[in-house]
Amino acid sequence: MPLINLVIVLIVVGVLLWLVNTYIPMDRKIKNILNVVVVIVVVIWLLQAFGVLGSLDNIRIGR
Repeated sequence: MPLINLVIVLIVVGVLLWLVNTYIPMDRKIKNILNVVVVIVVVIWLLQAFGVLGSLDNIRIGR
């Protein structure tokens, strides 16, 4: 994946998160949970994009 695509995705995710935090009225705890979840998902996605984290297709939950 080209670097410019990564930068564009990060900018779009950041702007969307800012818009949600600014303009959608929610409880502070829910906003914090949303922010943490988005950051964790983006970090995992970046680790996969750079090849640091292997493919998550092999992970199975349960039997």
